[in-house]
Amino acid sequence: MSTTDSTAPLTADVVLIGAGIMSATLGLMLKELQPDLTIAVFERLDVAAAESSDAWNNAGTGHSAFCELNYTPEQPDGSIDISKAIKIAEQFEQSKQFWAYLVEKYQVTGVTRFINHIPHLSFVWGDKNVEFLRKRHAALVQSPLFAGMQFSQDRAEMARWMPLVMDGREPQQPVAATRMDLGTDVNFGSLTRGMFTLLQEKPGVSFYFHHDVEGLKRREDGSWRVKARDLTTSEKVKIRAPFVFIGAGGGSLPLLIKSEIPEGQGFGGFPVSGQWLKCINPEVIARHHTKVYGKASVGSPPMSVPHLDTRVINGKQELLFGPYAGFSTKFLKQGSYLDLPLSVKLSNMRPMIIAGLKNMPLTKYLINQVRQSPEDRLAALREYLPEARGEDWQLETAGQRVQVIKKDAKEGGVLEFGTEVVAAADGSIAALLGASPGASTAVSIMVGLVQRCFAESARTPAWQAKMREMIPSFGKNLNDEPQLVAQLRAHTSAVLGLNENTPAQQ
Repeated sequence: MSTTDSTAPLTADVVLIGAGIMSATLGLMLKELQPDLTIAVFERLDVAAAESSDAWNNAGTGHSAFCELNYTPEQPDGSIDISKAIKIAEQFEQSKQFWAYLVEKYQVTGVTRFINHIPHLSFVWGDKNVEFLRKRHAALVQSPLFAGMQFSQDRAEMARWMPLVMDGREPQQPVAATRMDLGTDVNFGSLTRGMFTLLQEKPGVSFYFHHDVEGLKRREDGSWRVKARDLTTSEKVKIRAPFVFIGAGGGSLPLLIKSEIPEGQGFGGFPVSGQWLKCINPEVIARHHTKVYGKASVGSPPMSVPHLDTRVINGKQELLFGPYAGFSTKFLKQGSYLDLPLSVKLSNMRPMIIAGLKNMPLTKYLINQVRQSPEDRLAALREYLPEARGEDWQLETAGQRVQVIKKDAKEGGVLEFGTEVVAAADGSIAALLGASPGASTAVSIMVGLVQRCFAESARTPAWQAKMREMIPSFGKNLNDEPQLVAQLRAHTSAVLGLNENTPAQQ
Protein backbone atom coordinates (compact mmCIF):
# COMPACT_ATOMS: atom_id res chain seq x y z
CA MET A 1 0.00 0.00 0.00
CA SER A 2 1.73 3.14 -1.16
CA THR A 3 1.38 6.63 0.17
CA THR A 4 0.24 9.64 -1.79
CA ASP A 5 2.74 12.52 -1.96
CA SER A 6 2.49 16.17 -2.84
CA THR A 7 0.16 15.39 -5.79
CA ALA A 8 -2.64 14.69 -3.30
CA PRO A 9 -5.42 17.29 -3.02
CA LEU A 10 -5.12 20.02 -0.42
CA THR A 11 -8.75 19.48 0.52
CA ALA A 12 -10.81 16.45 1.49
CA ASP A 13 -14.28 15.83 2.85
CA VAL A 14 -12.92 13.61 5.61
CA VAL A 15 -9.53 13.32 7.30
CA LEU A 16 -8.82 10.13 9.24
CA ILE A 17 -5.89 10.27 11.66
CA GLY A 18 -4.49 6.86 12.50
CA ALA A 19 -4.56 3.77 10.27
CA GLY A 20 -6.16 1.37 12.75
CA ILE A 21 -9.40 -0.59 12.87
CA MET A 22 -11.50 2.45 13.82
CA SER A 23 -10.39 4.60 10.87
CA ALA A 24 -10.66 1.66 8.47
CA THR A 25 -14.20 0.95 9.64
CA LEU A 26 -15.32 4.58 9.47
CA GLY A 27 -13.67 5.18 6.11
CA LEU A 28 -15.31 2.18 4.43
CA MET A 29 -18.67 2.89 6.06
CA LEU A 30 -18.70 6.48 4.84
CA LYS A 31 -17.67 5.49 1.30
CA GLU A 32 -20.51 2.95 1.22
CA LEU A 33 -22.96 5.59 2.44
CA GLN A 34 -21.71 8.31 0.10
CA PRO A 35 -19.31 7.05 -2.60
CA ASP A 36 -18.29 10.53 -3.80
CA LEU A 37 -16.77 11.53 -0.43
CA THR A 38 -13.05 12.27 -0.59
CA ILE A 39 -10.94 10.87 2.25
CA ALA A 40 -7.35 11.43 3.40
CA VAL A 41 -5.73 9.00 5.83
CA PHE A 42 -2.71 9.99 7.93
CA GLU A 43 -0.56 7.44 9.78
CA ARG A 44 2.63 8.08 11.75
CA LEU A 45 4.08 4.64 11.01
CA ASP A 46 4.87 3.24 7.57
CA VAL A 47 2.21 0.48 7.71
CA ALA A 48 -1.40 0.18 8.78
CA ALA A 49 -2.54 -1.49 12.02
CA ALA A 50 0.93 -1.58 13.60
CA GLU A 51 -0.10 -0.34 17.04
CA SER A 52 -3.26 -1.27 19.01
CA SER A 53 -4.90 -3.11 16.09
CA ASP A 54 -1.94 -5.46 15.57
CA ALA A 55 -2.62 -9.09 16.54
CA TRP A 56 0.33 -9.26 18.94
CA ASN A 57 -0.50 -5.92 20.57
CA ASN A 58 -4.25 -6.41 21.00
CA ALA A 59 -5.03 -7.54 24.54
CA GLY A 60 -8.23 -9.34 23.57
CA THR A 61 -9.79 -10.60 20.36
CA GLY A 62 -13.34 -11.42 19.40
CA HIS A 63 -14.86 -9.83 22.51
CA SER A 64 -18.51 -10.85 22.52
CA ALA A 65 -19.12 -11.14 26.30
CA PHE A 66 -19.40 -14.93 26.10
CA CYS A 67 -16.53 -15.52 28.51
CA GLU A 68 -15.45 -12.15 29.96
CA LEU A 69 -16.61 -12.32 33.57
CA ASN A 70 -15.97 -8.64 34.28
CA TYR A 71 -18.88 -7.78 31.93
CA THR A 72 -21.33 -9.50 34.30
CA PRO A 73 -20.73 -8.08 37.79
CA GLU A 74 -22.40 -9.52 40.85
CA GLN A 75 -24.65 -7.01 42.61
CA PRO A 76 -24.80 -6.47 46.42
CA ASP A 77 -28.01 -8.51 46.55
CA GLY A 78 -26.29 -11.45 44.85
CA SER A 79 -27.95 -11.00 41.46
CA ILE A 80 -25.93 -10.83 38.23
CA ASP A 81 -26.11 -7.71 36.06
CA ILE A 82 -25.98 -8.89 32.44
CA SER A 83 -26.86 -5.57 30.77
CA LYS A 84 -23.29 -4.81 29.65
CA ALA A 85 -22.80 -8.35 28.35
CA ILE A 86 -25.98 -8.07 26.25
CA LYS A 87 -24.88 -4.71 24.85
CA ILE A 88 -21.44 -6.00 23.86
CA ALA A 89 -22.85 -9.22 22.38
CA GLU A 90 -25.22 -7.15 20.22
CA GLN A 91 -22.37 -4.87 19.14
CA PHE A 92 -20.21 -7.82 18.11
CA GLU A 93 -23.08 -9.19 16.04
CA GLN A 94 -23.16 -5.85 14.21
CA SER A 95 -19.44 -6.16 13.53
CA LYS A 96 -19.89 -9.64 12.02
CA GLN A 97 -22.78 -8.39 9.86
CA PHE A 98 -20.67 -5.54 8.46
CA TRP A 99 -17.72 -7.84 7.78
CA ALA A 100 -20.03 -10.34 6.05
CA TYR A 101 -21.44 -7.51 3.92
CA LEU A 102 -17.92 -6.55 2.80
CA VAL A 103 -16.96 -10.16 2.08
CA GLU A 104 -20.06 -10.69 -0.06
CA LYS A 105 -19.97 -7.37 -1.91
CA TYR A 106 -16.28 -7.42 -2.73
CA GLN A 107 -16.02 -11.19 -3.12
CA VAL A 108 -13.22 -11.32 -0.57
CA THR A 109 -11.59 -14.74 -0.34
CA GLY A 110 -9.56 -16.30 2.44
CA VAL A 111 -11.56 -14.67 5.23
CA THR A 112 -10.03 -17.12 7.72
CA ARG A 113 -7.04 -14.81 7.58
CA PHE A 114 -8.86 -12.53 10.00
CA ILE A 115 -11.63 -14.52 11.69
CA ASN A 116 -11.81 -18.11 12.92
CA HIS A 117 -14.10 -20.26 14.99
CA ILE A 118 -12.67 -20.62 18.53
CA PRO A 119 -14.96 -21.65 21.44
CA HIS A 120 -15.10 -19.22 24.39
CA LEU A 121 -14.88 -20.65 27.92
CA SER A 122 -15.03 -19.19 31.41
CA PHE A 123 -13.25 -21.16 34.14
CA VAL A 124 -13.33 -20.63 37.92
CA TRP A 125 -12.40 -22.45 41.10
CA GLY A 126 -13.54 -22.17 44.70
CA ASP A 127 -17.07 -22.57 46.04
CA LYS A 128 -17.93 -18.86 45.86
CA ASN A 129 -16.72 -18.47 42.28
CA VAL A 130 -18.45 -21.68 41.18
CA GLU A 131 -21.72 -20.33 42.54
CA PHE A 132 -21.12 -17.00 40.77
CA LEU A 133 -20.56 -18.79 37.45
CA ARG A 134 -23.71 -20.89 37.95
CA LYS A 135 -25.80 -17.75 38.54
CA ARG A 136 -24.16 -15.98 35.61
CA HIS A 137 -24.99 -18.87 33.30
CA ALA A 138 -28.60 -19.01 34.52
CA ALA A 139 -29.01 -15.29 33.87
CA LEU A 140 -27.31 -15.21 30.46
CA VAL A 141 -29.13 -18.16 28.88
CA GLN A 142 -32.39 -16.23 29.26
CA SER A 143 -31.10 -14.04 26.42
CA PRO A 144 -31.20 -15.35 22.83
CA LEU A 145 -27.71 -13.89 22.37
CA PHE A 146 -26.36 -16.51 24.80
CA ALA A 147 -28.53 -19.44 23.76
CA GLY A 148 -26.56 -22.67 23.74
CA MET A 149 -24.13 -21.68 26.49
CA GLN A 150 -23.16 -24.78 28.49
CA PHE A 151 -22.37 -24.95 32.21
CA SER A 152 -20.43 -27.84 33.70
CA GLN A 153 -18.89 -29.06 36.93
CA ASP A 154 -18.14 -32.43 35.37
CA ARG A 155 -14.37 -32.74 35.44
CA ALA A 156 -14.31 -35.29 32.61
CA GLU A 157 -16.32 -32.97 30.39
CA MET A 158 -14.12 -30.02 31.26
CA ALA A 159 -11.05 -32.15 30.47
CA ARG A 160 -12.44 -32.62 26.97
CA TRP A 161 -13.10 -28.89 26.65
CA MET A 162 -9.68 -27.76 27.91
CA PRO A 163 -7.26 -30.64 28.64
CA LEU A 164 -4.29 -28.43 29.54
CA VAL A 165 -6.32 -26.60 32.18
CA MET A 166 -7.47 -29.81 33.85
CA ASP A 167 -4.24 -31.82 33.64
CA GLY A 168 -2.65 -32.14 37.09
CA ARG A 169 -5.37 -30.14 38.82
CA GLU A 170 -6.06 -30.89 42.50
CA PRO A 171 -8.96 -33.41 42.49
CA GLN A 172 -10.64 -31.87 45.54
CA GLN A 173 -10.65 -28.32 44.12
CA PRO A 174 -14.22 -27.12 43.31
CA VAL A 175 -14.19 -26.06 39.64
CA ALA A 176 -16.72 -25.04 37.02
CA ALA A 177 -16.76 -23.79 33.45
CA THR A 178 -19.08 -22.41 30.81
CA ARG A 179 -18.61 -22.92 27.09
CA MET A 180 -19.96 -21.02 24.13
CA ASP A 181 -19.21 -22.79 20.86
CA LEU A 182 -20.09 -19.71 18.80
CA GLY A 183 -16.92 -17.90 19.91
CA THR A 184 -14.39 -16.48 17.46
CA ASP A 185 -10.84 -15.25 17.23
CA VAL A 186 -10.27 -12.10 15.19
CA ASN A 187 -6.94 -10.88 13.85
CA PHE A 188 -7.71 -7.17 13.75
CA GLY A 189 -4.36 -6.37 12.16
CA SER A 190 -5.15 -8.52 9.14
CA LEU A 191 -8.75 -7.27 9.03
CA THR A 192 -7.67 -3.62 9.17
CA ARG A 193 -5.11 -3.99 6.41
CA GLY A 194 -7.69 -5.80 4.26
CA MET A 195 -10.23 -3.03 4.80
CA PHE A 196 -7.70 -0.36 3.88
CA THR A 197 -6.89 -2.31 0.70
CA LEU A 198 -10.58 -2.11 -0.23
CA LEU A 199 -10.64 1.59 0.65
CA GLN A 200 -7.51 2.30 -1.38
CA GLU A 201 -9.17 0.92 -4.50
CA LYS A 202 -11.95 3.49 -4.28
CA PRO A 203 -11.67 6.88 -6.01
CA GLY A 204 -10.96 9.97 -3.95
CA VAL A 205 -8.97 8.24 -1.20
CA SER A 206 -5.41 9.36 -0.35
CA PHE A 207 -2.97 7.75 2.08
CA TYR A 208 -0.15 9.53 3.92
CA PHE A 209 1.96 6.94 5.70
CA HIS A 210 4.98 7.91 7.82
CA HIS A 211 3.36 11.30 8.36
CA ASP A 212 3.04 12.78 11.84
CA VAL A 213 0.07 15.08 12.43
CA GLU A 214 1.47 18.08 14.28
CA GLY A 215 -1.40 20.56 14.26
CA LEU A 216 -5.17 20.88 14.15
CA LYS A 217 -6.86 24.24 13.81
CA ARG A 218 -10.48 25.20 13.26
CA ARG A 219 -10.93 27.71 10.45
CA GLU A 220 -13.42 30.57 10.42
CA ASP A 221 -15.79 28.64 8.16
CA GLY A 222 -15.94 25.77 10.69
CA SER A 223 -13.71 23.41 8.73
CA TRP A 224 -10.34 22.12 9.97
CA ARG A 225 -6.79 22.63 8.82
CA VAL A 226 -4.60 19.61 9.49
CA LYS A 227 -0.83 20.00 9.41
CA ALA A 228 1.39 16.94 9.07
CA ARG A 229 5.08 16.29 8.49
CA ASP A 230 6.61 13.59 6.33
CA LEU A 231 8.95 11.82 8.74
CA THR A 232 11.23 10.75 5.88
CA THR A 233 11.65 14.03 4.00
CA SER A 234 10.42 16.55 6.65
CA GLU A 235 8.11 17.95 3.97
CA LYS A 236 5.01 19.64 5.38
CA VAL A 237 1.49 18.72 4.25
CA LYS A 238 -1.52 20.93 4.93
CA ILE A 239 -5.02 19.79 4.19
CA ARG A 240 -8.48 21.28 4.85
CA ALA A 241 -11.55 19.22 5.67
CA PRO A 242 -15.02 19.80 7.12
CA PHE A 243 -14.68 16.62 9.21
CA VAL A 244 -11.75 15.07 11.10
CA PHE A 245 -11.68 11.76 12.96
CA ILE A 246 -8.90 11.11 15.45
CA GLY A 247 -8.51 7.35 15.73
CA ALA A 248 -4.89 7.16 16.73
CA GLY A 249 -5.17 4.81 19.72
CA GLY A 250 -3.07 6.13 22.58
CA GLY A 251 -2.09 9.06 20.35
CA SER A 252 -5.66 10.37 20.21
CA LEU A 253 -5.55 12.27 23.50
CA PRO A 254 -2.68 14.66 22.59
CA LEU A 255 -4.38 15.46 19.29
CA LEU A 256 -7.73 16.02 20.98
CA ILE A 257 -6.01 18.47 23.33
CA LYS A 258 -4.46 20.26 20.32
CA SER A 259 -7.90 20.68 18.74
CA GLU A 260 -8.89 22.92 21.69
CA ILE A 261 -12.57 22.03 21.39
CA PRO A 262 -14.48 22.69 24.63
CA GLU A 263 -15.76 19.10 24.71
CA GLY A 264 -12.17 17.85 24.99
CA GLN A 265 -11.33 19.97 28.02
CA GLY A 266 -10.61 18.04 31.19
CA PHE A 267 -9.75 14.73 29.53
CA GLY A 268 -6.56 13.00 30.57
CA GLY A 269 -5.03 9.60 30.07
CA PHE A 270 -3.32 6.93 32.14
CA PRO A 271 -1.06 4.62 30.07
CA VAL A 272 -0.79 0.92 30.88
CA SER A 273 1.53 -1.43 29.02
CA GLY A 274 0.89 -5.12 28.60
CA GLN A 275 2.91 -8.32 28.45
CA TRP A 276 2.11 -11.90 27.50
CA LEU A 277 3.61 -15.30 28.08
CA LYS A 278 3.78 -16.78 24.59
CA CYS A 279 3.92 -20.55 24.22
CA ILE A 280 6.84 -21.75 22.08
CA ASN A 281 6.19 -25.50 22.38
CA PRO A 282 4.13 -26.70 19.35
CA GLU A 283 2.95 -29.79 21.26
CA VAL A 284 1.43 -27.64 24.01
CA ILE A 285 -0.15 -25.24 21.49
CA ALA A 286 -1.75 -28.16 19.62
CA ARG A 287 -3.60 -29.36 22.75
CA HIS A 288 -5.52 -26.13 23.37
CA HIS A 289 -8.22 -24.84 20.99
CA THR A 290 -10.21 -22.36 23.08
CA LYS A 291 -10.16 -18.99 24.78
CA VAL A 292 -10.37 -19.56 28.55
CA TYR A 293 -11.10 -16.49 30.69
CA GLY A 294 -10.85 -16.48 34.47
CA LYS A 295 -11.86 -14.12 37.26
CA ALA A 296 -9.72 -11.18 38.31
CA SER A 297 -8.37 -11.22 41.83
CA VAL A 298 -10.33 -9.24 44.41
CA GLY A 299 -9.40 -5.56 44.17
CA SER A 300 -7.72 -5.90 40.76
CA PRO A 301 -8.78 -3.67 37.85
CA PRO A 302 -10.78 -5.08 34.89
CA MET A 303 -7.68 -5.06 32.69
CA SER A 304 -6.16 -7.78 34.87
CA VAL A 305 -8.63 -10.53 33.90
CA PRO A 306 -6.36 -13.51 33.09
CA HIS A 307 -6.95 -15.63 30.04
CA LEU A 308 -5.39 -18.53 28.18
CA ASP A 309 -5.89 -17.42 24.62
CA THR A 310 -5.80 -19.43 21.40
CA ARG A 311 -5.23 -17.16 18.44
CA VAL A 312 -4.77 -17.74 14.75
CA ILE A 313 -2.18 -15.35 13.35
CA ASN A 314 -1.21 -15.56 9.69
CA GLY A 315 -2.76 -19.02 9.48
CA LYS A 316 -0.76 -20.36 12.40
CA GLN A 317 -2.25 -21.28 15.78
CA GLU A 318 -0.65 -19.47 18.73
CA LEU A 319 -1.19 -19.68 22.49
CA LEU A 320 -0.84 -16.73 24.89
CA PHE A 321 -1.41 -16.27 28.60
CA GLY A 322 -1.85 -12.99 30.42
CA PRO A 323 -2.08 -10.14 30.43
CA TYR A 324 0.63 -9.01 32.79
CA ALA A 325 0.50 -5.24 33.23
CA GLY A 326 3.36 -2.82 33.26
CA PHE A 327 3.80 0.91 33.34
CA SER A 328 5.33 3.26 30.81
CA THR A 329 4.77 6.95 30.23
CA LYS A 330 4.42 6.24 26.50
CA PHE A 331 0.95 6.54 24.96
CA LEU A 332 1.93 4.28 22.05
CA LYS A 333 4.23 1.27 21.84
CA GLN A 334 6.37 3.29 19.45
CA GLY A 335 5.68 6.56 21.25
CA SER A 336 7.72 8.89 23.44
CA TYR A 337 8.39 8.71 27.17
CA LEU A 338 7.28 12.36 27.24
CA ASP A 339 3.73 11.48 26.12
CA LEU A 340 2.24 11.41 29.62
CA PRO A 341 3.94 14.52 31.07
CA LEU A 342 3.21 16.54 27.93
CA SER A 343 -0.46 15.57 28.12
CA VAL A 344 -0.91 17.21 31.52
CA LYS A 345 -2.54 20.63 31.10
CA LEU A 346 -4.24 23.06 33.45
CA SER A 347 -7.62 21.89 32.14
CA ASN A 348 -7.07 18.22 33.04
CA MET A 349 -4.64 18.40 35.95
CA ARG A 350 -7.31 18.35 38.67
CA PRO A 351 -9.27 15.37 37.24
CA MET A 352 -6.03 13.42 36.77
CA ILE A 353 -4.88 14.04 40.34
CA ILE A 354 -8.27 13.17 41.82
CA ALA A 355 -8.61 10.04 39.67
CA GLY A 356 -5.10 9.02 40.67
CA LEU A 357 -5.81 9.39 44.37
CA LYS A 358 -9.07 7.44 44.06
CA ASN A 359 -7.43 4.58 42.18
CA MET A 360 -4.61 3.65 44.52
CA PRO A 361 -5.46 -0.08 44.13
CA LEU A 362 -4.59 0.29 40.44
CA THR A 363 -1.28 1.92 41.32
CA LYS A 364 -0.53 -0.86 43.80
CA TYR A 365 -1.48 -3.47 41.23
CA LEU A 366 0.82 -1.96 38.59
CA ILE A 367 3.72 -1.73 41.04
CA ASN A 368 3.28 -5.39 41.95
CA GLN A 369 3.08 -6.35 38.28
CA VAL A 370 6.26 -4.45 37.39
CA ARG A 371 8.10 -6.14 40.26
CA GLN A 372 7.08 -9.64 39.17
CA SER A 373 9.86 -12.15 38.60
CA PRO A 374 9.73 -14.93 35.97
CA GLU A 375 8.83 -17.28 38.83
CA ASP A 376 5.88 -15.06 39.80
CA ARG A 377 4.57 -15.06 36.23
CA LEU A 378 4.96 -18.83 35.98
CA ALA A 379 3.06 -19.25 39.27
CA ALA A 380 0.16 -17.21 37.82
CA LEU A 381 0.19 -19.37 34.69
CA ARG A 382 0.11 -22.56 36.75
CA GLU A 383 -3.20 -21.50 38.31
CA TYR A 384 -4.60 -22.17 34.83
CA LEU A 385 -2.10 -24.77 33.58
CA PRO A 386 -0.96 -26.74 36.64
CA GLU A 387 1.69 -28.63 34.66
CA ALA A 388 3.11 -25.61 32.80
CA ARG A 389 6.90 -25.59 32.33
CA GLY A 390 8.85 -22.35 32.21
CA GLU A 391 10.91 -23.44 29.20
CA ASP A 392 7.74 -23.69 27.09
CA TRP A 393 6.93 -19.99 27.45
CA GLN A 394 8.61 -16.68 26.69
CA LEU A 395 7.69 -13.14 27.68
CA GLU A 396 6.44 -10.83 24.93
CA THR A 397 5.60 -7.13 25.13
CA ALA A 398 2.12 -6.22 23.89
CA GLY A 399 0.67 -2.82 23.06
CA GLN A 400 0.08 0.33 25.08
CA ARG A 401 -3.38 1.24 26.31
CA VAL A 402 -4.40 4.65 27.56
CA GLN A 403 -7.28 4.57 30.03
CA VAL A 404 -9.56 7.62 29.94
CA ILE A 405 -9.55 10.11 32.79
CA LYS A 406 -12.29 12.72 32.65
CA LYS A 407 -13.98 15.41 34.69
CA ASP A 408 -16.86 14.38 36.87
CA ALA A 409 -19.24 16.89 38.45
CA LYS A 410 -19.72 14.73 41.53
CA GLU A 411 -16.29 13.21 42.09
CA GLY A 412 -14.00 15.70 40.35
CA GLY A 413 -12.24 13.11 38.22
CA VAL A 414 -12.88 9.48 37.26
CA LEU A 415 -10.87 6.75 35.55
CA GLU A 416 -12.80 4.93 32.81
CA PHE A 417 -11.91 1.46 31.51
CA GLY A 418 -14.05 1.50 28.36
CA THR A 419 -14.06 3.48 25.13
CA GLU A 420 -15.45 6.97 24.65
CA VAL A 421 -16.15 9.12 21.60
CA VAL A 422 -15.53 12.81 22.23
CA ALA A 423 -17.07 15.01 19.54
CA ALA A 424 -17.43 18.74 18.96
CA ALA A 425 -20.94 20.12 19.32
CA ASP A 426 -21.14 20.79 15.58
CA GLY A 427 -19.93 17.28 14.73
CA SER A 428 -16.93 18.58 12.76
CA ILE A 429 -14.34 16.60 14.71
CA ALA A 430 -14.42 13.48 16.88
CA ALA A 431 -11.84 11.47 18.78
CA LEU A 432 -11.97 7.93 20.10
CA LEU A 433 -10.37 7.46 23.52
CA GLY A 434 -9.92 4.36 25.66
CA ALA A 435 -9.42 0.65 25.14
CA SER A 436 -11.50 -2.50 25.78
CA PRO A 437 -13.68 -3.80 24.20
CA GLY A 438 -12.60 -1.43 21.43
CA ALA A 439 -11.86 -3.22 18.17
CA SER A 440 -14.55 -5.88 18.58
CA THR A 441 -17.25 -3.21 18.78
CA ALA A 442 -15.73 -0.85 16.19
CA VAL A 443 -18.70 -1.11 13.84
CA SER A 444 -21.32 -0.06 16.40
CA ILE A 445 -19.03 2.69 17.70
CA MET A 446 -18.67 4.07 14.18
CA VAL A 447 -22.41 3.76 13.51
CA GLY A 448 -22.95 5.95 16.56
CA LEU A 449 -20.31 8.40 15.37
CA VAL A 450 -21.91 8.67 11.92
CA GLN A 451 -25.32 9.38 13.48
CA ARG A 452 -23.78 12.02 15.71
CA CYS A 453 -21.37 13.78 13.32
CA PHE A 454 -23.29 13.35 10.05
CA ALA A 455 -26.69 13.71 11.69
CA GLU A 456 -28.55 15.33 8.79
CA SER A 457 -27.37 12.80 6.19
CA ALA A 458 -27.81 9.90 8.61
CA ARG A 459 -31.54 10.68 8.88
CA THR A 460 -32.14 10.53 5.13
CA PRO A 461 -33.97 7.49 3.71
CA ALA A 462 -30.97 6.69 1.49
CA TRP A 463 -28.48 6.49 4.37
CA GLN A 464 -30.98 4.65 6.57
CA ALA A 465 -31.57 2.04 3.86
CA LYS A 466 -27.82 1.63 3.27
CA MET A 467 -27.21 1.17 6.99
CA ARG A 468 -29.78 -1.63 7.06
CA GLU A 469 -28.15 -3.22 4.03
CA MET A 470 -24.69 -3.16 5.66
CA ILE A 471 -25.95 -4.05 9.13
CA PRO A 472 -29.33 -5.84 8.99
CA SER A 473 -29.87 -5.48 12.75
CA PHE A 474 -29.44 -1.70 12.53
CA GLY A 475 -32.12 -0.01 14.64
CA LYS A 476 -33.26 -3.28 16.17
CA ASN A 477 -32.85 -4.73 19.65
CA LEU A 478 -31.50 -8.22 19.01
CA ASN A 479 -32.08 -9.29 22.59
CA ASP A 480 -35.82 -9.06 21.92
CA GLU A 481 -35.79 -10.94 18.61
CA PRO A 482 -34.64 -14.58 18.99
CA GLN A 483 -35.56 -15.54 15.41
CA LEU A 484 -33.59 -12.62 13.97
CA VAL A 485 -30.56 -13.54 16.10
CA ALA A 486 -30.63 -17.10 14.79
CA GLN A 487 -31.15 -15.97 11.20
CA LEU A 488 -28.35 -13.39 11.21
CA ARG A 489 -25.90 -15.68 13.00
CA ALA A 490 -26.54 -18.45 10.48
CA HIS A 491 -25.87 -16.02 7.63
CA THR A 492 -22.72 -14.41 9.05
CA SER A 493 -21.29 -17.77 10.11
CA ALA A 494 -21.75 -19.13 6.60
CA VAL A 495 -20.26 -16.08 4.87
CA LEU A 496 -17.33 -15.74 7.29
CA GLY A 497 -16.54 -19.45 7.34
CA LEU A 498 -17.30 -19.84 11.04
CA ASN A 499 -18.91 -23.24 10.58
CA GLU A 500 -15.45 -24.61 9.89
CA ASN A 501 -12.60 -25.49 12.24
CA THR A 502 -9.52 -23.34 12.75
CA PRO A 503 -6.66 -23.82 10.22
CA ALA A 504 -4.73 -25.73 12.88
CA GLN A 505 -7.59 -28.22 13.30
CA GLN A 506 -8.31 -28.85 9.62
